[in-house]
Amino acid sequence: MTSQRTGTVARALRRSPLGLAGGVLLVLLAGFCFLGPLIYPTNQTDVDLVNAALPPGPGYPLGTDTNGFDVLGRLMAGGQVSLQIGLLAAIFATTIGTLYGAVAGLAGGVVDGFLMRLVDVMLSVPFLFFVLILSARFHANALSLSLVIGGFSWLVSARLVRGEVLTLRVREFVLAAKVMGASRTRLILTHLIPNALGVIIVNITFQVADAVLVVAALGFLGFGLTYPTADWGSQLASGVTYISADYWWLIYPVGGCIVLTVLALNLLADALRDAIGRRAD
Repeated sequence: MTSQRTGTVARALRRSPLGLAGGVLLVLLAGFCFLGPLIYPTNQTDVDLVNAALPPGPGYPLGTDTNGFDVLGRLMAGGQVSLQIGLLAAIFATTIGTLYGAVAGLAGGVVDGFLMRLVDVMLSVPFLFFVLILSARFHANALSLSLVIGGFSWLVSARLVRGEVLTLRVREFVLAAKVMGASRTRLILTHLIPNALGVIIVNITFQVADAVLVVAALGFLGFGLTYPTADWGSQLASGVTYISADYWWLIYPVGGCIVLTVLALNLLADALRDAIGRRAD
């Protein structure tokens, strides 16, 4: 059933021009970030003040920043970190949210009500405020930042999966599994989560986009990753500092990368959601 649904969704997705555009754009951006350094290697560790703040020209296609780092190479390095954190945070958040929502949806009654009231309370907490506090309190690296963002992002996943499980738990195949003596763990892992996979995949795509924006916001506010690790947010913050000097190559390329990445992920997620919705209908 799951493989048939996946095939149907893939065919529907191929008929979505915007979804295809988002997918192609995302592949191109990932290739630029992860394969680009193999074709265009740069030194992103040693400061070179002699070649600082050079405009785009021969040897430096996008110029250099105020520390002498090649901006094109910096974009690739920052994109790697931003995408890695986004993916790790999305996987972490979706894993927790999926299990939590599935348990709540299957249990129902008082247990479901209690678990979802906890989610409502946590959703009322300002997300970025607490992430800023934790980032300032602890040394931020890619893994810790992924865990912090994922640890506050699973709530939406839990509500989505719980709603899907509420509709699945009364289906014939779930009731038949219960009659045959399947445990709650088996019901969740074998029957409910696999059949809620479409919603989960769509949610992961949105979660990656949200995490990329959070990483950029933290870096822009000065609470992101520290030297020598680069991220798009800190690059943008550095460029805005020199906006009055007309160092446009420090602002527009990195801003464009953030916008295009989030746009590609949202286009792909919207197409997946529409395809899954048509399949459900």
